[in-house]
Amino acid sequence: MFQFGNSMRYFHFHLLFLSWFLLFISNTHELEQDQSQTLLQLRAYLEFPSSLQIMENYNNDLCYLPSSSNLSIKCEDNSITELKIFGEKFLKPSSFNGFAIPNQTLSMNFSIDSFFITLTKLKTLKVLSLVSLGIWGKLPNKIQSLTFLQVFDMSSNFLFGTIPPKISTMVKLQSLTLDENYFNTTMPNWFDSLFNLSILSLKKNHLKGSFPTSLCKIKTLKVISLSQNELSGGLPSLTTLNGLHVLDLRENRFEFELPVLPKFVVTVLLSNNSFSGEIPKKFGELNHLQHLDLSSNHLKGTPPSTLFSLSNLSYLNLANNVLSGEFSDKLHCGGKLGYVDISSNKLSGLLPSCLVNSSNGRVVRYGRNCLSVDSQNQQRGSYCKESGLGWMKLKEWKVVAIVAIIVGFLLAVLVFGVFLCKKCRLMKKTRKDVLPKIVQDKSKTGVSSEVLANARFISQAVKLGTQTTPTCRQFSIQDLKEVTKNFNLSTCIGDGSIGKLYKGKLENGTYVVIRSLVLSKKCSIQSLKAKLDYLSKLQHPNLVSLLGYCIDGGERDDSSIPKLHLMYEYVPNGDYHTHLSEYSAVKALKWPDRLAILIGVAKAVHFLHTGVIPGCFSNQLKTKSVLLDEHCIPKLSDYGISIIREDIEKFETKSEKKSKSCPKTKMDNDVYNFGFILLESLVGPITRDKGETFFINEKASFGSQDGRRKIVDPIVLTTCSQESLSIAISITTKCISQDSSSRPSFEDVLWNLQYAAQVQATSDADQKSD
Repeated sequence: MFQFGNSMRYFHFHLLFLSWFLLFISNTHELEQDQSQTLLQLRAYLEFPSSLQIMENYNNDLCYLPSSSNLSIKCEDNSITELKIFGEKFLKPSSFNGFAIPNQTLSMNFSIDSFFITLTKLKTLKVLSLVSLGIWGKLPNKIQSLTFLQVFDMSSNFLFGTIPPKISTMVKLQSLTLDENYFNTTMPNWFDSLFNLSILSLKKNHLKGSFPTSLCKIKTLKVISLSQNELSGGLPSLTTLNGLHVLDLRENRFEFELPVLPKFVVTVLLSNNSFSGEIPKKFGELNHLQHLDLSSNHLKGTPPSTLFSLSNLSYLNLANNVLSGEFSDKLHCGGKLGYVDISSNKLSGLLPSCLVNSSNGRVVRYGRNCLSVDSQNQQRGSYCKESGLGWMKLKEWKVVAIVAIIVGFLLAVLVFGVFLCKKCRLMKKTRKDVLPKIVQDKSKTGVSSEVLANARFISQAVKLGTQTTPTCRQFSIQDLKEVTKNFNLSTCIGDGSIGKLYKGKLENGTYVVIRSLVLSKKCSIQSLKAKLDYLSKLQHPNLVSLLGYCIDGGERDDSSIPKLHLMYEYVPNGDYHTHLSEYSAVKALKWPDRLAILIGVAKAVHFLHTGVIPGCFSNQLKTKSVLLDEHCIPKLSDYGISIIREDIEKFETKSEKKSKSCPKTKMDNDVYNFGFILLESLVGPITRDKGETFFINEKASFGSQDGRRKIVDPIVLTTCSQESLSIAISITTKCISQDSSSRPSFEDVLWNLQYAAQVQATSDADQKSD
């Protein structure tokens, strides 16, 4: 009986154990099933990419799915910890408007929020890579739910807007890579909370603002890659980043002096920015440095000799700067130095023996300098004379300018009180004489004073100018009828790009131009007045000033069509297009004259882009929109029309609407359009519809002397220096690039034109002295 009782107890024990084991197996299977279901849902959200096709007929545990170059799934304790999916949507347009693009992004049915809600069910993920899958939308803050994530890579997708601030809470992150997307807001500066971060890569986006100084607090950083964005300003000292190995900031707008670098850095890429000053001597102490690219900046002075002798340096590129001076006789090259490019500078004297191409296999490029060598096409004459004296003169000029500014300021303060009353009386008299019968507009400005006061990038001069400029003046229709003799045909001076133009004369004899436009009945008069008030505040020496306006019919019954009349200052000397068509030896514009006009226009557009808030873009740039006054000073007209275009465009004819329904991605780009003003300045007038074809067919001709003789305006060829012409051709080619991302900023355009003018002036002075 006792033996039977023991047997029963053993039986119950084994039964209990077996039940518990089966329950455990059942729960494990349920967990795997939940993870598998999530993966299948993600596959559906991604619209069944080919890289996940293997999952379709795979019936085993997905944790054991074989890894490939397109898919990798790894698990720990039956939970997914690594998910890498690489798609095949590699085609990327230069810009993205935030909507689905057929065959490039996922479809319109895709929801990035729903996708991430499902994705975050995989709570144990440590590695997540979703690359080239066509994912589009704003990256949601929901990503913060993946608290164990260490590696996050969503490169080559269509993410736009802001990088989610909640990423700053993901403190386990070691690698954050969001390359080749369309993030287009200010660079965030909350990275210091990611104290485990070793790799930050945000290259090929449209991020603006300054370098994030919070990165300098992360001791674990090894790679910073922010190239091909729109970042600007100076760089802080990076010496606190002792572990930094790679610094890639190429193709941005950084300026001022080069930063102090950490001593263990291996790769430094700072090309295609606007850095100035000399190359720091401390760069010659970076003994771990292997790759240094400082090309295409504004660096001056003589490169430190110790830079060439660094023991680990294999690649050194200093091309396209304004480096000058002679190399030291004692300069020697490090044993690993295999490539050196110092071309397109102003270096003089002899080449050190180790930089002369020899049997050691080292590649050295040193063309377009002022070196005393016969090979690789060296510069001569005025260009090289300038290299020895230019920077010394510039420093002297800066000192004189600073002293003059201080003295001028003190004098201005002393006489301010004396002339204050006289100035006020003069302003009152001017308003009365020049703008008679004014009806003051009481509408609010289009840009609030609060925005102006708090704006970071607006200049103090613009803020003061905007606050003191009176609101845009409003005329009655009777005033304009008197000025234009009742809009008589004899006063009509033609059709502008938008609307008819009439020449009028005020009571005091001042000439003005009236542009007449037809408004939409649905146009908001109050909104329009705010826009016009904004346009009237765009004051610049190279802009045609908007003096006032008249809205005729805005308060009549619905049967009348309201009209808008804009009053501008009159510019008497015709447009630039007409002057380019003039081939008389006396009247024709010589190359220095054309450069001065181009610089004036570039200054105006640069002001419209960066000198006011909000910026003014799509400014109808063409040679016919550039007017010249009696002193041949250029003034840009037709600017800002895009701001009021929606108020006037609805009354165009059907044929006009049809023609305007075409995509205008290039036409709306001011840099692109300015490129054709540059092109016409080089070759003479071209109709816009033929400009692109002409440029594509003749682009190669600009590269040779014979080709230039064939297509460049003879007046330009006989009045230019070849160096000045080459600079202008180079910036023209960049402006008309089919790839909008490779076009320069207007700041770069202006700098190159001013440099071309400086080279030309030096050449002209040398010819006179000879």
